[in-house]
Amino acid sequence: MTNYKFNTARIHGGYIPEEHQNAAEVPIYQNVAFTLGDAEHAEKIARGNVPNAYTYSRVGNPTVAVLEKRIAILDGGIEAVAVSSGMAAITYSILNVAEGGGRIIAPFDLYGAALDEFKTLFPKYGIEFDLVADINDLAAIKRLIKPETKAIYTESISNPTTKISDVAGLAAVAHQAGVPLIVDNTFPTPYLFQPLKYGADIVLYSSTKGINGHGNAVSGLIVDGGKFNWNNGKFPQFQEKEFILKEVAAKEDYSYAGVFGNAAFIKRIKMKYLRLMGAVLGPFEAYLELLGLETISERLDKEVATSLKIAHYLKQEPHVKNVYYTGLEDAPQAELRKKYFPKGIGTILSFEIAGTAAQTKKVVDAVKLFLYLPNVGDSRSLIVNPNKITHREVPVEYQAAGHLTDQLLRLSIGLEDSEDLISDLKSAIAQAFEEETDDKNQG
Repeated sequence: MTNYKFNTARIHGGYIPEEHQNAAEVPIYQNVAFTLGDAEHAEKIARGNVPNAYTYSRVGNPTVAVLEKRIAILDGGIEAVAVSSGMAAITYSILNVAEGGGRIIAPFDLYGAALDEFKTLFPKYGIEFDLVADINDLAAIKRLIKPETKAIYTESISNPTTKISDVAGLAAVAHQAGVPLIVDNTFPTPYLFQPLKYGADIVLYSSTKGINGHGNAVSGLIVDGGKFNWNNGKFPQFQEKEFILKEVAAKEDYSYAGVFGNAAFIKRIKMKYLRLMGAVLGPFEAYLELLGLETISERLDKEVATSLKIAHYLKQEPHVKNVYYTGLEDAPQAELRKKYFPKGIGTILSFEIAGTAAQTKKVVDAVKLFLYLPNVGDSRSLIVNPNKITHREVPVEYQAAGHLTDQLLRLSIGLEDSEDLISDLKSAIAQAFEEETDDKNQG
């Protein structure tokens, strides 16, 4: 199955019907626990000596397992772990890599909740962040690396301004320092970009977004490329002897690095963080994610094409000051776009109204097709004002890096007809500025 091309693997990857009563569609195993057979077999399962055995859905579930296998195949990873949200994927990954304290390099231009966590929560666990305005300034990144640096973290496409991260360049810097590169690839999904092919070590998703594509399940995914050496001395948590691995290992070194080698990271996520902290993805949500994956190529092809049309319209709209969509032919980062995103950068774009904050609110209130809600990657088109909703946690001193003003609006483009969406935006913008003119005249 690892040899299948993308459009075959998204439908068949990680699933063998004969192992599931020959069901053509992945069954929903909506149960908490699984019978263990006789006592001797149960002990073998508990020791981890029986492949593909299940005991309790917090530890593993067959429906969830298919999703994990499928996304690992699509991303070119060795293994994946599904969790209950994108923020859980971020949290577990940061804790796993920097457990006990350390520093992580990341950009200012991040999803608001992630930046909030990096600034206000992780420091309470001894994990500090060196935040930079330009993650692609590789010389500056090199200067920030210290003995206690544990990872470089970035978004492949930034939220909300769609800046492209130079993943290959960052991976080279990270590996020279003996630390992994962690990439949040939520916006492009593995259909548009696969960071592991360019040297990233860990890939994260809020699969709530484009992977699912229908706005009906909250979920997250962590994918391990399986090439990073966790036994290089910088990550003592992977060298600690683990009681639960002793019988699995049947040898002197029963640490995660000793038992699993380069797969230590993802195994530790599953067996320590997911099993013990419990941000488990339910089987029904996993089923919905699998359904979303079956149409990901067709959805994104159309949504990317529509995003380009809308970006072109906004570029010539007189009441729009700036358009942030690096998928445009004349946008900055053309070389990175050609290198990493030949099929397009994704379905999210932002634009700045050439007016007041009040006029921006009127645009939000006037649209009819665009739904006003804090999500992206839906089959329906969405609009939000990041500075007030999704990025309201971002401190003032960081807002400039993300062009976060009260005039900025973010769009997520769905599957509607492009002409209808453009007409909706055009009408809403015109209405906002007409009302402002009327207000002035009345004054």
